[in-house]
This record gives sequence, C-alpha cells and structure tokens, in this order.
Amino acid sequence: MEIDVRYDYSKLRGLIRERLKTEGEFARRIGRSHNYLTKVFQNETYLNQKDIQVGADTLGIAKDDIGTYFFAKEVYKKETYSI
Repeated sequence: MEIDVRYDYSKLRGLIRERLKTEGEFARRIGRSHNYLTKVFQNETYLNQKDIQVGADTLGIAKDDIGTYFFAKEVYKKETYSI
C-alpha cells in the first residue's frame, strides 16, 4: 500500500525569501531549475538528499532543524457541516 505524503514547505519558502530573496536564487544554488523547485513545492516531485544537504548549508539550517524545513507534513483540516 502506497501512502501519499504531502509536505508543507511554508517555513522553507519563508526562510528562502528571508535569506536569498527569491526561490529562483535558491534553485540556482542547489543546482536545480526554478521549474523543478516549483514542482517540489506543489508536491509533484521531491528533493533528493544532495538537494536537501546543499539547501540546508546554503540557508544555514542546523542538522537538527532539517526536518522542520524539509519534512513538515501537510495538516488537513477536517471540515464539519451543520444542518
């Protein structure tokens, strides 16, 4: 059984904007295209180990904090309706 895991990259995207100003610059620094990074943020593909390591180094993310930025799972809000 395959589980579809979706990641929330909002903290990573915020840090990218804070430190590098653009996601395109982050993509360039990890050796990827901006289009590829967009697909990652849309959960259509994933960053590999090298991308994560270079990205963490580029942004100054401590090893203990990598999970917070690269592996935060999306939280789905359960909707309820009243009649």
